Amino acid sequence: MLLENKVAIIYGAGGPIGGTLARTFAREGASVFLAGRTQEKLDAVAAAIRASSGTAKIGVVDALDEQAVDEYVASVVQQAGQVDISFNVIGYGDIQQPLLEISIGDFLQPITNAMRTQFLTTRAAARHMIPRGSGVILHFGGDGPQTLPGLGGFKIALDAIEGLRRQWAIELGPYGIRVITLKTGGIPESLPDDFDPALREQITAGLIEPTLLNRAATLADVGNVAAFVASDKARSMTSTEVNISCGAIVD
Repeated sequence: MLLENKVAIIYGAGGPIGGTLARTFAREGASVFLAGRTQEKLDAVAAAIRASSGTAKIGVVDALDEQAVDEYVASVVQQAGQVDISFNVIGYGDIQQPLLEISIGDFLQPITNAMRTQFLTTRAAARHMIPRGSGVILHFGGDGPQTLPGLGGFKIALDAIEGLRRQWAIELGPYGIRVITLKTGGIPESLPDDFDPALREQITAGLIEPTLLNRAATLADVGNVAAFVASDKARSMTSTEVNISCGAIVD
C-alpha cells in the first residue's frame, strides 16, 4: 500500500473531493484524520472508511481559525504521534460574477480565504513535520494562463495559492518537506446532487470540450494521483504542479 504507516489530515473531508481523498488514502494504508465544519458529512465519510477496515477519526474544525487549526494539528500528533500529509481542499466561499459587476468584498473573499486557510494549515503541519525531517503538503487547484469570464476572484485565488506554494516549498525543502499542487480542468462529479440537470449537462460538456482525451478527470483520478504524489514513490517531487486535466490545461 502506498501510504502504509502514514498519518494524513484532510481539511474539507466532508465534501466530494475531500471525501474521495480520505477514502483513497485510507485504502492505501494511511490513518486518516477528517477535518471539516459539518459533523454529519464527516460521519458519513468515516463510516465508509471504517466499513472497509480503514482508520478514520473526525475533528470539527474551522480551517480559517488560527487557534482551532493549531490546536487540532497538535491533537492529531498527540493521538497518532506524527503527521505526514496535510491536504486542504475546503471551499473558499467564492461568488462568481464578472469583475465589472462584483463588489470588492465578494471579489476579495475567495482570495483572502484561500490565503488564510492554506497558510494556517500548512504552517501548523510544518511545525510538526520539521523535527521528523519529512512530510508532504498538498494543494488543489493550480494556476495557469487559461481562465474564463465571470469567475470573480476565484481564479485569482488559485493563482495566489501557487505563489504561496512556491514560497513554502523553498522554505520547507531543507527540512525534507515536499509541497505540491494537483490541478484539474474541473470535475463534473463534484457538482452538488441537487444541481439543475440541464445545467449539469451543459457544464459537463463545457469541461470535456477543451480536453485532449475527450473526458474530464474523475474524483477517483484525483484520489489515485494524490495518493501516489503523497507517497514515498514520489519523494523527488516538490515545488510543482501535477496536471491531471486530461489536456484541458496545457502547460
